[in-house]
Amino acid sequence: MHSHNTPLGPGMKISVGDKVRMRKPHPCGGYEWEITRVGADIGMCCLTCGRRVMLPRSKFEKRVKNVLGRKEDEAR
Repeated sequence: MHSHNTPLGPGMKISVGDKVRMRKPHPCGGYEWEITRVGADIGMCCLTCGRRVMLPRSKFEKRVKNVLGRKEDEAR
């Protein structure tokens, strides 16, 4: 996948359909998530087990490790 120069932390740009890697694994063992909702809370779907969770944006920004892929990259 492509590496992106997306700043992590407060103010990071994230869009529905982006795929991210979190610092700690989900109980199913998966690290990779797809963003399903963006706002004050971030909705995510685990790409390993399909579980959907909501995190406050502040917690999401601390827990995200990197952005694996952007939705607009798939259209190219």
